[in-house]
Amino acid sequence: MPRLLQDWVTEQAEKRPESSAVVSNGARLTYAELDTRSNQLARLLGDRGCRQGDRIGLLTPKSPEAIVALLAIYKADCIYVPLDPSSPATRLKKILDSCDNRWVLARDSATRVLEELFQEEPWRQRVSIGWLDDEPPARHNFEVEFTLAEAADCSAAAVACRNGSHDPAHILFTSGSTGTPKGVVIAHSNVIPLIEWATRYFGMNSSDRVSGHPPLHFDMAFLDVFGTLAVGAELHLVAPELNVLPNKLADFIRGSELTQWFSVPSILNYLAKFDVVRFGDFPALRRVLWAGDVLPTPALIYWMKRLSHVSFTNLYGPTETTIVSSHYTVPRCPHDPKAAIPIGTACGGEELLVLDDSLQPLPPGETGDLYIGGVGVTQGYWRDPDRTGAAFVRHPQRPSERLYKTGDLARIGDDGLVYFLGRTDSQVKSRGYRIELGEIETALNAVPGMQESAVVALNSGGFEGAVICCAYVPAAGTDVPATTLRRELGRLLPSYMLPARWLAFEQLPTNANGKIDRRRLKEAFEGRIDAHAAQTTQFA
Repeated sequence: MPRLLQDWVTEQAEKRPESSAVVSNGARLTYAELDTRSNQLARLLGDRGCRQGDRIGLLTPKSPEAIVALLAIYKADCIYVPLDPSSPATRLKKILDSCDNRWVLARDSATRVLEELFQEEPWRQRVSIGWLDDEPPARHNFEVEFTLAEAADCSAAAVACRNGSHDPAHILFTSGSTGTPKGVVIAHSNVIPLIEWATRYFGMNSSDRVSGHPPLHFDMAFLDVFGTLAVGAELHLVAPELNVLPNKLADFIRGSELTQWFSVPSILNYLAKFDVVRFGDFPALRRVLWAGDVLPTPALIYWMKRLSHVSFTNLYGPTETTIVSSHYTVPRCPHDPKAAIPIGTACGGEELLVLDDSLQPLPPGETGDLYIGGVGVTQGYWRDPDRTGAAFVRHPQRPSERLYKTGDLARIGDDGLVYFLGRTDSQVKSRGYRIELGEIETALNAVPGMQESAVVALNSGGFEGAVICCAYVPAAGTDVPATTLRRELGRLLPSYMLPARWLAFEQLPTNANGKIDRRRLKEAFEGRIDAHAAQTTQFA
C-alpha cells in the first residue's frame, strides 16, 4: 500500500512510462509525462515559498493540467483545496479566508472570478497566483507569479516528501446550514484504503478506460482519478458541456470505449429520459457505478435491460467518511419499479451502524440514524472543533474510535442489507401524520408517465403543518397533468401522503455536484424564482 496518494503515479511511471494516463479532447498525457510535470511544478512551488501544510487552491475545470497540478500540490507537501470556477466570488472568498490560502493555481476560465476577487487590495497582497498555462491572461487586474512554462525549467527528479500518510491531503468544502461552507479535512490514509478496496472489488486493471465525469471539487472525482492511477489505467475526462447533450454523451462513452462509468444518478436518468442507450450498447463497458443520490428504480431497469453485459453498483457515502462507504451490486434486473435498491454493505475497512437515540443498535426492520465508522472517517471540519464535535462521536463499543453521524435515516432489511430512507430532516409532520418524503419519492418513481421526481416540504405556518410538494419531469413524449399523477400515486399511498402542490419541469435543477437542488425547488414552490422554469403549475 502506498504511503501517499501521489506514490501511485511514480510507480506507474516506472512500470509503464509510455502508457496513457489522462485523456481529454484528443490530448493525452503518459504516466512518464504526468510524473515528470508534477515533479517540476512541485519544485517550482517550493522555490516560490510553498511550505509543508500550506493550503493551495486549484481554480480550474478538470483538464490534464489540473491533474498535474493536483499531484504537484501533494508532492510539494501542501494541502489541495479544489475550487469551483463557476462559484460566486463571495463563496470563494469564504473558502479562501477559511483556509488562509497563500496560493491559487488557475487558468483562463477563472479570469473573471479572479478579477472580482482581486478588486480588494488585501487579496493582492495575501494571495499569489500561479498560471497553469504557458502565457498569462492578456488583460487582468491581478499579478501572475509564474506560468506553467517556468515549471519546464525545473528539475524533473523525484521530490522528497516529508508528509506522512495521516497528514491532510485535501480539504473539500460542502454546503453549511449557516451559509458558511464546511471544509472536510481528508488525509492520505483516508483515501488510500478506499482505492485499494475499490480496485480489488471491481477488478480494475491497466486495460481499463475510466470515465472522469464529476468536477474536481466533488469527492467522487477522487475515486475516478486515483482508482485509475493506482492500476495504470486511462482516465477519460468528460467535458461538462456533454451533460446537457445526451446523444453526444452516449457517443462519448462509445467512442472512448469506456470500461467503467461513474456519475451521479441524474446523468443516468437523463440519458434514460432521452432514450439514447441502445440494446447491447457500449460493448466495451463493464461497470456502471453511481453515488450521491437515489437512482430511480425505473431508470435502473431501463439501463439493465439494455446492457445485460454490464454490472451495476450503487455506492453510498458522505464526504465526511471519504467518497463512498457502502456498496451494492444489483444481482439482476428488478421486476418491480417500486422496489427499493439498498445501499448494501460496508466497503472494506468501513462500518455501517443503524442506531437509536442512545447509540444502541436497532434490530432489522426498525428505522434509525445511520452512523459510519472505520478507515474512511475523516479528521473533521477545518478549524471548527464545535461542528466537528457535534458530527463525530465516540464509538459506543470501541471508545477509542469515532463514528460520523450522517444525518440519514436507514434500516437493516431481513436480507441483512442497509436501506437508505432519506434525510432525518426529510421526516415531516403533516395533518398529524409523520411522513418520510423518501417514501413518497420511491412511490412516485413507479408512477406511469413519471421520468424523475423530487419531494420537498414547506412550512405552512398553519395547523396542517408541512405542505408536501412534488417537482417532476414527465416521461419523454408525454404531457401528464398533475391530477393524473396524483390519482396514480393515490393507488400506492394513503391520501395524507399525497403532495398538495405539483410543479412540472423539463429538467430538475441540480447543484454544482449534479445532485437535485432541493433548496431551489423549495424556492420555486414559494414563488421566489421565475415561473418560466416550469411548464405547468397545478394545485390539487
